[in-house]
Amino acid sequence: MKKLSFIWLSFVLLSVNLLAVDASLKIEKNVEQRAHIALVDASSVKDARAFSIFLSDFKISGHFLADSKTYSGDISTNFIAPNLKSKEYVLKYALNKSSGSKLLIRLFKASDGTQIFKKSYAIKGTAKLPFLIHKAVSDVNKALKYPDISWINRYIVYATYTTPGKSEIRLSDYTFSYTKTVIKGGLNLFPKWADSKQHSLYYTSYKGLVPTLYKLNIYNGSKRKIISSEGMLVCSDVSKNGSKILLTMAPHGQSDIYELNVATGAKIRVTNFKGIDVNGRYINNEKSVLFVSNRLGYANVFKKPLRSSATSQVVYHGRNNNACDAHGDRIVYASRESNKAFANNTFNIYLGSTRSSKTRAITSTGSNQFPRFSQDGKVLLYLKQKGGRTSVGYTNLASFQSVLFPFSGKKIQSIDW
Repeated sequence: MKKLSFIWLSFVLLSVNLLAVDASLKIEKNVEQRAHIALVDASSVKDARAFSIFLSDFKISGHFLADSKTYSGDISTNFIAPNLKSKEYVLKYALNKSSGSKLLIRLFKASDGTQIFKKSYAIKGTAKLPFLIHKAVSDVNKALKYPDISWINRYIVYATYTTPGKSEIRLSDYTFSYTKTVIKGGLNLFPKWADSKQHSLYYTSYKGLVPTLYKLNIYNGSKRKIISSEGMLVCSDVSKNGSKILLTMAPHGQSDIYELNVATGAKIRVTNFKGIDVNGRYINNEKSVLFVSNRLGYANVFKKPLRSSATSQVVYHGRNNNACDAHGDRIVYASRESNKAFANNTFNIYLGSTRSSKTRAITSTGSNQFPRFSQDGKVLLYLKQKGGRTSVGYTNLASFQSVLFPFSGKKIQSIDW
């Protein structure tokens, strides 16, 4: 039974390749509601990658229509070229990488050259340059009083296989332009942020005889053991105040959902089913849990109160639904929509609710997995494989704008942000 349980969990949580984002999603937000902005590169040495990151940030924000043409100009003056006066805004920027990374931005009203916002940024080295750009764009967005997009400043954490039986846990910005390995040596899987400020993360080490969950501070490198368990051990969610976590464990052969008090080590068994229950997510103000189970004979999404045995089906679309996530009463899940024995199957991402049986397709082609809500619930991250290409993609749930970033590394095992 332990073996069967591990195989089934491997299918749901491990056997996933990276993906590319659907470029054909319908843009539902009226384009007139988004601000037309042009970028003027005033850097002495031009950087095409930096310009591309600026474009991606403005696009996925859902609040801007950025001109994809590169313009040059002088950042020291308020002069706006006549061909740019039809825009609403012009952002001039000067990037200097001669000693660390320095970025100066000036935001103008295009029609008359009135300065709206000005700020400079600097960090040591050039590796984290993408974060300077993300911060600049989120500050511009804030200066114009648009809804917050600070999620673009957050780290992505993911586990990627390196060689057979070994993996590494890495950090990246959301575009994967920056990457840093924080855990290596052995088989380390299922990273999960331990706090909203992204100071620490949980991960499962398979280095010893028994899977062990650790908590790692990414800034000072301190690490402590949280719990060990036979069979499998995955931290799937963390309470808002960080005091409790949801675990998938299989100490009795089949996997179930447990809630662990991090400070005391006390745990309660949330599910008790003679089958497979995995991938628990807090819902209903952390009074209930959303999870994937095979209690219908196939993988599907269910919910139940933490302190009650009452369990109810949440998803009625599809007959193989897995990899769910939740934010408030919104849920996302991956659904298998083909059944090919010797070829890649189609998995699409669907958006639903814990209060309704209605669903909405987010993707339409390829193999899409690992849907994850941003911290504010406004953007979806998911992974897609299509036509032999692998990418990490994002969809803004308000504008339905999508961006994709090719991933050239090896297979990603799990991801969180």
